[in-house]
Amino acid sequence: MNLNSSLRPPLPTSYVAEVRKTCAALRNAQKIDVTDAAIKRLLFSSSFLKSFKRISANHGLNFPLNFPSIHSEINFLSILSLLNFASGYRVPLHHQTGRGAWDNIRALMFGLYITSSTSQGSLLTAKGMQTITVHQVADLMSVNLHVEKPHSEIPGLIVGKLGGPIFDLVKLIVTTLHETGEVLESIGELDLGSFVIKSLKEGDAKQSADPNASVDVVLSKIVGAFPAFQDMAIVDGQPVYCFKKALFLVHAIVIRFGSSNKLPFQIPDTSQVPVFSDNVLPSILVHLGVIDLSRSTAHGLHTKFPGATDGARLDSLLGLPPQVSNTPTDTKPKIPPKEGPILTKEQSYILRAAALDACERIIEVARSLAEDGLPMEQYWIKNITLPELDLWLWAVAKDRTDYRELERFVEKDTVFF
Repeated sequence: MNLNSSLRPPLPTSYVAEVRKTCAALRNAQKIDVTDAAIKRLLFSSSFLKSFKRISANHGLNFPLNFPSIHSEINFLSILSLLNFASGYRVPLHHQTGRGAWDNIRALMFGLYITSSTSQGSLLTAKGMQTITVHQVADLMSVNLHVEKPHSEIPGLIVGKLGGPIFDLVKLIVTTLHETGEVLESIGELDLGSFVIKSLKEGDAKQSADPNASVDVVLSKIVGAFPAFQDMAIVDGQPVYCFKKALFLVHAIVIRFGSSNKLPFQIPDTSQVPVFSDNVLPSILVHLGVIDLSRSTAHGLHTKFPGATDGARLDSLLGLPPQVSNTPTDTKPKIPPKEGPILTKEQSYILRAAALDACERIIEVARSLAEDGLPMEQYWIKNITLPELDLWLWAVAKDRTDYRELERFVEKDTVFF
């Protein structure tokens, strides 16, 4: 039952449809339950009703940078999306920097951008991406690549040696940048932004009554060209496609440029694209009772989140947040998060697929709610979108103290989330 990472399905012909189809099929095959009752319990919970409108607008894509051109900003967003992983290193990153994966990757991007604005040459071009080193990335992230180990010959002497989880992460980042730069240079592109802009223009030519048509074009170009965007696998003989980073990239461009009319071409409508399934969404949906793993015994997933089915705990999580202490935040000791269950690649794909399909089901249930059974102030539930739901699940995980303490599953050595 182990996942052979070298065994992958072919690229799909219809990206959005195949993401939905394969994730639903895998969830059902693994006997992971998502019921209407559990979904409605979430939708009408105090936690959801009181925070959704506020939190789902916090996309985190406003940057304190002065981009000289639209091309420069799209290139920045494209490389940010390319490097939007490191979730498996959240705990060691917190220990070293006090920040999680996303904030550390954003900090790295700021450093890359600022460094590239000097006379030293841009690290955000195809050529620059191929030259970046492990030590440059570590310096820009302000992380230590050494671990302390006893000297092999001198008792009592402790020495620092290259190694440890942060070293592994930085090597993944460097490998991803090198590989992507090599692909760009081989096809004659100056940088990733140039490639993405061309893909968006091709998507514009495919605008049709089907809102997914232009998204499919852009995804096919990005995923087809770059291995670091090829987020797919075969699990128990079934193909599964997630494409988290590629979907995120397209939606990030829509967030930044969708209402500005600054682009000389039309960008895709992403209001109906699948969610960007990482480790946060499935973990939170398990803790909030939407994803039920109790029958999913084939890969031992039913044992990975002990206590998730506790009724009193669930009532507390779905209720209003705990009262905030009056103690000033800067005087409180910062406690790094607890590492969640470590999963195999196979287990990870199963849970991510389940979360993606669960979000599709949440939107279906929300749309089906009868208006005559809803108070007027809750009509908005019927109109929530998948990207809004994604942002709420991702952001609420950090918005409440009790949610921040919830364990998220861990998969190391992946560049997909």
